[in-house]
Amino acid sequence: MRKLLTAIALTAALVTPALAAYPEKPVTIIVPFPPGGSTDMVARAIAPKLQAQLGQPFVIDNRAGATGAIGATAVKNAAPDGYTFLVASIGVYAINPFIQKKLQYDPVKDLDPITVAVRAPNVLVASPNFPANSVAELLAVLKKTPDKITFASSGAGSSDHLTAALFWQKTGTSGIHVPYKGGAPAITDLLAGHADVSFQNINAVISHIKAGKLKALAVTSEKRSPLLPQVPTHAEAGVQGANVFSWQAIAGPKGMPADVKQKLHAAIVAALNDPENRKRMEDVGFEIVANTPEQMAQFQAQELERWKQVIQVGKIELE
Repeated sequence: MRKLLTAIALTAALVTPALAAYPEKPVTIIVPFPPGGSTDMVARAIAPKLQAQLGQPFVIDNRAGATGAIGATAVKNAAPDGYTFLVASIGVYAINPFIQKKLQYDPVKDLDPITVAVRAPNVLVASPNFPANSVAELLAVLKKTPDKITFASSGAGSSDHLTAALFWQKTGTSGIHVPYKGGAPAITDLLAGHADVSFQNINAVISHIKAGKLKALAVTSEKRSPLLPQVPTHAEAGVQGANVFSWQAIAGPKGMPADVKQKLHAAIVAALNDPENRKRMEDVGFEIVANTPEQMAQFQAQELERWKQVIQVGKIELE
């Protein structure tokens, strides 16, 4: 018994200092999109809080390209030691596998879930001169002139693209998908009237809606957004089964040590729930999720199945 207790004590002595020491050098946060977007915002909000908690720099590395696949592949190939992790959006975790034929990573097999950080509904917005002022009026236009109305998106396979595809499937309508290289140029063309409508992340368009430069027709959440209390939900507007949230989540390379992952998870949750960050996120329409790795894995599995079906029914391919 004494030998057993001694062995346990020695093991604890070896494990505990390793956990206490992490991190011993700077940590890289890979964001697989350009600076300035929603995912980049989340990463830059938590980085200084993590540094304050854990005593090492947390450095943002923007590796854009291939709808997030380049950055995700870099994380897959990184050492699973807690010194590299990914902050990415729904497309990276739940959409790319079904639209990219030569994807170099598997979001389930190659990435270790840490937490879903935040989520936010999309908003169905229309350019200022577009004739429809409600979902009912938009549906009437779509049915009268099928495949004539342009739906701008931030890119093929983005949450705004697939929300449009889901909307068409649930309403028996169709439109013209116009992918842009990011949300900013899509919104610019909407503001100028060069595109008709779009499903955009609420944080990306809230200022334009409040300024009267874009018309908000519906939100894709199950409840009205406190930022747009006058705007109905899809369900209220008569569109059932089309609730959608865009979300950002955090993962590391598969095989991270359990103690390091636990410490990193606790620090990330604290950073997300920091009062300054919480206010900052909620002010632009984000809801803090900060769930467990197990909850993220379960949620991700549900999202993979959902968007697989939407992509198959819509026969969507990367454009």
